[in-house]
Amino acid sequence: MRIALLHIAPVTGDVEHNRRLVERGVTAAAKAGADWAVTPELCIPGYLFLKTLGTGWIQPQPDGWMTYFCDLVKKLGVTVFLSHPELDPASGRMYNTVFVISPDGEIVGRHRKIKALGGAEAWSTAGWKIAPFDCDGVKAGVLICADAYKNDVAEVLVSKGAQVLISPVSWGPGGCGPDGEWEARTVQTGLPIMVCNRTGTEPDELDYRGAESVVAKDGRRLLEATSDRSVVLSFDWDMETMTPLSDDFQRTYL
Repeated sequence: MRIALLHIAPVTGDVEHNRRLVERGVTAAAKAGADWAVTPELCIPGYLFLKTLGTGWIQPQPDGWMTYFCDLVKKLGVTVFLSHPELDPASGRMYNTVFVISPDGEIVGRHRKIKALGGAEAWSTAGWKIAPFDCDGVKAGVLICADAYKNDVAEVLVSKGAQVLISPVSWGPGGCGPDGEWEARTVQTGLPIMVCNRTGTEPDELDYRGAESVVAKDGRRLLEATSDRSVVLSFDWDMETMTPLSDDFQRTYL
């Protein structure tokens, strides 16, 4: 199986630009032979969108663009893990969600971030459902950024049959940057983790250009990459033995 991590640079608050960027990234991933494509956390609005964009644009899903995107995914024949905020019309609550879209263009699952943070994420409500999704016969558990900070969410996924962990993140380096959390999850769960991070900058000196996308197993990183511009990072993985078939990422710059 070939997996592509969309290590992209969203523009804060420019939803239309970022949607086109994701479309280009998924198309490039499919052309590179990817079976799965993963986007980083909050790649559609940018992580610090709240101050400039507000929340009025967040809609129940699927909305018009999501429907269009699902049609694109169907044409490309890939499985996509897409980060996109959503509004629950029944409760009026908003969630930081990753949608799992099948190669048939159907939304087959959604994981709402369990560990919704304050501050920049104050708009979002914490999710509570934790379960893996069947993707091409593989049980994939989703951890959105801080969901992987400790092992509690991951261990529920393991107990429910997850075989691999997929983690869309917006987690830059620095004082609060990653400090072995991804590797620790692989030791505690016995599962590999595939982390799709991002690049670019955001207001208030938030700099992701040194942020790493990572594939880890058994407590160590097998693949890791940074980029100062948008790139699709593709690699081959044996889902039967849960081992990489690639020594490094194949890079497709956007």
